[in-house]
Amino acid sequence: MTSFISAWIWSERFWLPENVTWADLEHPPPGVEYPRLWNMLYAFPLAAVVYFLRLLFERLVAKPCAHILQIQAGVPRQAQPNAILERLYQSKSSDERQLEGLSKQLDWDVRKIQRWFRVRRNQDRPSTQKKFCESMWRFTFYLAIFIYGINHLWSTSWMWDTRECWQNYPFQPLSPEQHSYYLVELAFYWSLMFSQFIDIKRKDFVIMLVHHLATILLITFSYGNNMIRAGSMVMCVHDASDIFLEAAKMANYAKYQKLCDGLFVFFSISFFICRLVIFPFWIIHSVLVESWEIAGPYRAWWLLNGLLLVLQCLHIIWFYLIMGIAIKAIFRGKVAKDDRSDVESSSEEEICNSTDPSRNQTLKGNSRTSNLNGEAHDH
Repeated sequence: MTSFISAWIWSERFWLPENVTWADLEHPPPGVEYPRLWNMLYAFPLAAVVYFLRLLFERLVAKPCAHILQIQAGVPRQAQPNAILERLYQSKSSDERQLEGLSKQLDWDVRKIQRWFRVRRNQDRPSTQKKFCESMWRFTFYLAIFIYGINHLWSTSWMWDTRECWQNYPFQPLSPEQHSYYLVELAFYWSLMFSQFIDIKRKDFVIMLVHHLATILLITFSYGNNMIRAGSMVMCVHDASDIFLEAAKMANYAKYQKLCDGLFVFFSISFFICRLVIFPFWIIHSVLVESWEIAGPYRAWWLLNGLLLVLQCLHIIWFYLIMGIAIKAIFRGKVAKDDRSDVESSSEEEICNSTDPSRNQTLKGNSRTSNLNGEAHDH
């Protein structure tokens, strides 16, 4: 039974082009190395290392930088202890009728109960300093991995002539640079996948979860199928715009509004160029059209292209959100609150905005790709 399931999962008819077997890829010519899918298992311990490095970086590098920029951790206002309201808060379920019942039970008016829940939610929100540290870590990673990736790709022939991504496919040698690039990227996205459940809560949690899953599947499948030439370009294009997003967020947290606005403009332009021009018309065109012409389609080919199109749909959604922020910025004079921001707004911000109508909430958001995507990458 186990052998049957294994044969079904790793079916050569599904994963490989016609007349190609796993044995062909497992026994390359002398001096040549082909990708082996089991090498991707190293991404799991490496993801733990990446997460540990993130904690060290945020503590030893990002936090001191936050102090220099006078970004304080801040102590949130504490909600009045109340066992009944605390149980309801922990249950994550409340409606208008419950509030009316609580009002009679506690002899509090409904507005006071709503205010208690707002203050209690704000206790669980991360401070501006924590968000700055998180953004600085992602900015540093995206910048470093983008420099590494573009330095490798710049000297390759297939970056300038994408048809070479499919010449003699799948019998294309794997270089150490490509292997390291893939492994580190995959480990980073696995660390994002796990940490998403303990990081700052976002409105686009589900979208980012889909983004991370699609990205991990794309990286893993493209490595196993030796689509590394096209895959490395996909990763590099996504990392490019995320650099500006994280930089804009850091400027916002440090209250450098003009710098934040400028960086957001660069992010919007780079996002449009990288993910709505280069990605669909250069990379997806190559994977969808040129690979069909040169190597021919096979079953996994449809899956990989489907995942790429899922990513492109997410890009369109995110660009719509970005344009919403940009339009608000035109009328308000500065970047408004990001629609991909934290779920709750702090009572402190509400107080400041009520006493100073000219003050707008500023950009808060997540990448993946990734971030954006991701953010995704961001992302």
